[in-house]
Amino acid sequence: MELEDYEDVLEYRSEYQLSSEPLRIDCVIIKKNHDIVIKKNIAAIFREVNLLEYKSPDDYVSVEDFYKVYGYACLYSSFEKIPISTLTVSFIESHYPRELLSHLQEIRDYKVEENSPGIYIIKGDILPIQIIDSRQLSTSENLWLKDLCNKLDPFEIRRFFDEVSRCGKAARIKAYLDVVIKANQTSMREAIKMSDTQLTLDEIFEEAGLVAKWEARGEAKGEARGMAIGKEQTAIEVARNMINLGLPFETIVSATKLDPEKVKTLYQGK
Repeated sequence: MELEDYEDVLEYRSEYQLSSEPLRIDCVIIKKNHDIVIKKNIAAIFREVNLLEYKSPDDYVSVEDFYKVYGYACLYSSFEKIPISTLTVSFIESHYPRELLSHLQEIRDYKVEENSPGIYIIKGDILPIQIIDSRQLSTSENLWLKDLCNKLDPFEIRRFFDEVSRCGKAARIKAYLDVVIKANQTSMREAIKMSDTQLTLDEIFEEAGLVAKWEARGEAKGEARGMAIGKEQTAIEVARNMINLGLPFETIVSATKLDPEKVKTLYQGK
């Protein structure tokens, strides 16, 4: 979503097999055309092949993580027979990378420049490298990356869902919605109490099929038991998860299209 304006010229791969042996890069690879210049702050350093390592909000980029991904870049260059100078490496976390920056400056003698809030550019290597503290990013410029965390307050939740509704892209980012909802359940309940949030959520849940993981579970069961059973099972799985999130009865019925009496039964069996 952050690079949506460039979606026609970027190619994403969640992993990449370097050889016939079980050697794989387990970080995201973003490829772009040589002549495309990306002005987005988080991708200003991008070249032809860009390795991106993302850490969950409870994790951080360690010195070991740095060398692992740096090694991936070297392996990619070697196996693909492309110049190392055509690659970049990016790390994203929800913390200030104090230990890693200290190591890079004191041990590797690199220079660090904070070109924009939260984006630390590492100077002194043939590889362009950046470390991003997503908490410090601009909400106006990096909403999707900044809100991928577990510390959103109710007002931020409301703003986030208002933006999802405005963009009308809930169906495209349902896995992303799954993560944000599960990581911020308490704030989610508080946000629902706000005046017009429930209507927004109804629209988003309906467009997205609620969340990818719950939907996938129902689809898997549907393949085994038949499409009709699978669709109902999907709705039931969704309803159960919505109940666990503390969502209102009316919202659950609207999003799942289940019979209200069946939803009441699920409440009783909670």
